[in-house]
Amino acid sequence: MKDLLKKIQEWTSTGKKFAIATVTKTWGSSPRPVGSAMIISEDMEMAGSVSGGCVEGAVIKSAVPLLEKGESKQLAFGITDEEAWGVGLSCGGKIQVFAEQFLAFNENEKAIWKQLESCLENNKGCVLLTRLKDGKGHHILVLPNGETIGDNATDELKNHGLRVYNERKNQIVELDEVSYFAQVFPRKSQMLIIGAAHITVDLVQLAQMYNFETIVVDPRGIFSKKTQFTTPPDFIFEKYPSEILGDYQLDAYTYAVVLSHDPKIDDNALEILLRSEVAYIGALGSKRTHAKRVNRLLEKGFSETEIEKIYSPIGTDIKAKTPREIALSIMGEIIKVKNTSG
Repeated sequence: MKDLLKKIQEWTSTGKKFAIATVTKTWGSSPRPVGSAMIISEDMEMAGSVSGGCVEGAVIKSAVPLLEKGESKQLAFGITDEEAWGVGLSCGGKIQVFAEQFLAFNENEKAIWKQLESCLENNKGCVLLTRLKDGKGHHILVLPNGETIGDNATDELKNHGLRVYNERKNQIVELDEVSYFAQVFPRKSQMLIIGAAHITVDLVQLAQMYNFETIVVDPRGIFSKKTQFTTPPDFIFEKYPSEILGDYQLDAYTYAVVLSHDPKIDDNALEILLRSEVAYIGALGSKRTHAKRVNRLLEKGFSETEIEKIYSPIGTDIKAKTPREIALSIMGEIIKVKNTSG
C-alpha cells in the first residue's frame, strides 16, 4: 500500500470510491510477495498489482461489486484444484487475496485511515490488522508504543500487532478462530555509526543509497567536524554514544556499526546496544582486538550470550582491503540480516 499512497490520496480526496486487494498468503513461486496491493475504482481504473498480470482481471471482476455494499471478500488463485482455485498462475504458485472497499469510505474507520496516512507520510511505523472475513470490513491500527485505533482492539490483538511489527514480516494471525492479516508499515531503517572515519564516509553513502537514515556519533571533534563526507549523514553528533543513543528507538529497525577504534567510545556504545532490541551490532577490529573487547565486557557483567550478538570480524567476507571495500562488506552484511529477519 505504501507505494500506492499518492494515488490513494488522490482518489480519497476526490471522493472516488475504490476497493483494495491485498495478497495475504502465497505458496510456491508466486509472482508478488505478501502485502502487495492493487486498488480498483468504481469505473475500473486500477493501480498496483497482486500477481504481475496473472489474475488481475479476475480480482477486478470480484472487487468492483464489493463497492456497492461496502463489503470484503476472500479470493484464492492457483493451479491445482479447479474448484478452489479459479484462475491459473503461469508461474505455478498460489496466492490468497483479500479484496475490500477501502477503509477511508467506512464512517467508523475514517480515523484509522487518517492515522495510517499520517504514519506513512511522516515515517512512523505501524501495523494494520484486517479481519479476513467476507462481509463488512473491520480494521485495527497498532502503533509501536501500544496505542490502538479501531473498535474491539483487545490486548491480544494489540500484542499480536506489536509482535509482528518487531518481526517485520506481513503475516496472518489467528485469535479465537478469527483470522487477521497483519500488515507491517515500517519506519525507515536507521543506521547508527559510532566513529567518523574513512570507512564511515563510504558507509554513509551506501546506507543512504539503500534508504537508511544515517546517524554518526563521535565525541572527537577532529573526526566529527573535519571528516569530509561525500554524502552528508542525516545527523552527526560530537558526543559520547551514551549521551545520544537514548534519544533514538533502539529497536528491530536499527542497525549499529561500531568503528571508532577507541575502547572508551566503542564500549560506551556497546554497553547500551547489547541490552537493546537493535537488529544488528557490528564492531570493527581484528580477532585479537575483539578478544580484548569480549574480556572487557565480561568484566562489566555482560553474559557470553549478550556478547555473541556482536558481528566481529565485521562484514561479509569479500576479502575487503580498502575502506570502500570494508564499507561494502558491512553494508552487505546488514542487508543480509535485514532481509533474513524481514
